[in-house]
Amino acid sequence: MASISFGGLGNGLDFGQVVDQLVKVQRLPIDQLSQKKATAQSKLTDYALLGGKLLALQSAGDALRLPTAFDRSGTTVSDQTALTASASSAATPGSYLVRVTQLAQSHQITNKGATAVSSVTTDIVSGASATFTFRVGTGTDQTVSLSDTATLEDLQTSINDFGAGVTASIVNAGNETTPAYRLILTATASGASNGVTIVADGTTLDFANGGGTGGVDTLQAAQDAIAIVGDPTLNPVTLQRSSNAITDAIPGVTLALLKTTGSGAVSVNVTRDNGAVKESIKKFAAAYNDIVKFVNERTTYDVATKKGALFFTEPTAKGFLSQLRQALSAPVSGLTSYSSVGEIGFKTERDGAITVDNAKLDSVLSINYNAVKSLFINQTTVAGVAQRVNVAIDAIDDISTGSLTVRKNALTKQLSNLTVEIGRKEDALSAYEEALKRQYAALDGLLSRLKGQTTFLQSQQSQGSR
Repeated sequence: MASISFGGLGNGLDFGQVVDQLVKVQRLPIDQLSQKKATAQSKLTDYALLGGKLLALQSAGDALRLPTAFDRSGTTVSDQTALTASASSAATPGSYLVRVTQLAQSHQITNKGATAVSSVTTDIVSGASATFTFRVGTGTDQTVSLSDTATLEDLQTSINDFGAGVTASIVNAGNETTPAYRLILTATASGASNGVTIVADGTTLDFANGGGTGGVDTLQAAQDAIAIVGDPTLNPVTLQRSSNAITDAIPGVTLALLKTTGSGAVSVNVTRDNGAVKESIKKFAAAYNDIVKFVNERTTYDVATKKGALFFTEPTAKGFLSQLRQALSAPVSGLTSYSSVGEIGFKTERDGAITVDNAKLDSVLSINYNAVKSLFINQTTVAGVAQRVNVAIDAIDDISTGSLTVRKNALTKQLSNLTVEIGRKEDALSAYEEALKRQYAALDGLLSRLKGQTTFLQSQQSQGSR
């Protein structure tokens, strides 16, 4: 469509400015809708941010609502060169004396030096074929079949491929000038019950000593670990295990034996890790305060400007705080020692945020750790504080009925409707502007013609009067 222009100011009127002003007036409702849309978009964005903060609080609650979150223990060992200790959630605080009299070992044997070979590729089968049979402990016999050209390396590879509890390796027991290669067999598992027995050997290595000059050399005996727990002057408990990792000497504690201690004993102390629990509780409080601060900043009212913040008229956001405050602060039924967080050092400030009295929290964790645990964890018949907060957040954030979801969906729908309405009004305004331009263009043309006629008549009159 060709653009419409006006003839200028020859008629004394600037119709272009008139059209612009009339269009500007008609645009006011669109500007109001655009502002409304921008506000709705800002609310939707901030509700999404608030949702993230709710999930952060729920995550902090997860670190407190299960018994294992509180069952944290630490260990100290007087001589870590002799043994180390690690505690699980089942560990019970206490002090123990441990004496290590023997370490567990894996059985390790090799063929006699008389049957060593000069090269790893030397043929170790003298006949058309041979077999090599071994057994670990009381297990089944394992047989390797070898061809007439099998080498020491072939036997090593075949044994390792079995994966039957024995590892084969080759060592040069001689020197570079006069090599003497021998096969070493090592039991995968340690302990006296995992000894390696050569049942039959048809190779020239002669592990079974069929020829009278062979046999085995024991490099390391198969033996169990022996640890004595308790005061040696009283009635200590002697433990014999196939592994140097002992899990049943001290409840919930794994001892890793490293060396024998002779007549001396190593002190192992198991303590409850109050510091880790305290840190989790403080993170929980901080995540809650993050939500309080976020909502408070958006629900304020500026008396000077007489304007409310983004969530000032949003009951949904204020409702979140009410639900969370109730879940956090209400007494937990059935508890006797501590039934509310206020009793362990939590204090609610005027703005709704909470502060944690570190000294008070340290004291209650030290004096009555289990009572603090009961206050937070989810039990069979009682929901603790952390569980209640998590349940409240689940209800707020429910994918279909949650108040946060419902409000976000409403804002999304509002944005869609506003976008459509603004587009419709923009189209109508464009048509209105086009019509105005045509009308005023026609008026401009008419006034120009009238002005021309007036000028002509005036000139005619002037000539007739001469």
